[in-house]
Amino acid sequence: MPAEAIPFSRKKDPAPAPVSEVHVLWLTAGLSCDGDSVSVTNAEQPSIEDVLLGLIPGIPKVHLHNPVLAYEVGDDFMKFFYQAERGELDPFVLVVEGSIPNEDVKEEGYWAAQGTDSKTGQPIKTTEWIDRLAPKALAVVAAGTCATYGGIHAMAGNPTQAMGLADYLGWSWRSKAGLPVVNVPGCPVQPDNFMETLTYLLFQAAGIAPMIPLDQQLRPTWLFGKTVHEGCDRAAYYEQDDFGLEYGTPKCLVKMGCWGPVVNCNVTKRGWMRGIGGCPNVGGICIGCTMPGFPDMFMPFMDEPSGARFSTAALTLYGKMIRALRSITNNTVNHEPEWRRRGRELITGYQPKPGAYKARPSRKAA
Repeated sequence: MPAEAIPFSRKKDPAPAPVSEVHVLWLTAGLSCDGDSVSVTNAEQPSIEDVLLGLIPGIPKVHLHNPVLAYEVGDDFMKFFYQAERGELDPFVLVVEGSIPNEDVKEEGYWAAQGTDSKTGQPIKTTEWIDRLAPKALAVVAAGTCATYGGIHAMAGNPTQAMGLADYLGWSWRSKAGLPVVNVPGCPVQPDNFMETLTYLLFQAAGIAPMIPLDQQLRPTWLFGKTVHEGCDRAAYYEQDDFGLEYGTPKCLVKMGCWGPVVNCNVTKRGWMRGIGGCPNVGGICIGCTMPGFPDMFMPFMDEPSGARFSTAALTLYGKMIRALRSITNNTVNHEPEWRRRGRELITGYQPKPGAYKARPSRKAA
């Protein structure tokens, strides 16, 4: 018998044995507002319902355990985490939401926890859950900027010395399936970005997708490979040195504090819900919330970025010239050709070739 054809993905990356069911353990016990869990309920490409009801062909059956979205509470909810810790819930994907506090910088107490240790009667710290579950997980996903890079809680002067998940586990850390931490930043995470990433990992678990492509900051490349500016409807105003100076303008917002030209994010292309929304799309500036340096490196938010002062100054002569030339061309092409009018004289320049049209012989009656 002929050898079975090897899928392209397996030619490049050895794929683990396909799985039929996957549990998603969503740990919201980091330092956060649960905004990423709420945001993901708006996803439609695909939606949570599509994934959980098995409406996506090819992916395993999915069981979601998220304290914000689950109807179970207390021990009924926590049992899935204890089962995963004991190795009784396999395979599973661990999703972490919220910054990871440094529990070693204080003498007593804890910064964040979920559940109670049956042996000690003490809360189980978030860092303990990560230590227990990450080595057993098929994949580990950081949802939102707090979990990916630390976010608001990790800004200068905070008492928790919070960090992102990859900072905690290590940037070279790998799951048992060989995956690094998968970062899907955003404050909150863009709903379709997260669900698309999770779906990709489910396809990979099913053995029908290659290794997920990530950039140096462990973000999916197809989602974060371009800047806000590259997808922005206002970008043409930038190159023409035509900047807005007050809110409500349709022009480029760089001088009002927009960091779009240097921020990796697809919100100007994807929008927020059903392609609608997204910061510059609705008149807001980009404050860099998907970036590792957020928020410290982008503050104060309403000030013009320092680099923008140089780049916009350099555009002054070029932009004015481009605007003038485009205005001339626009004026030219905004008129119809002179031959488009009524009259008996043919003035389009049409000149038939001699003999090009000969009278057809009449048809003979049958």
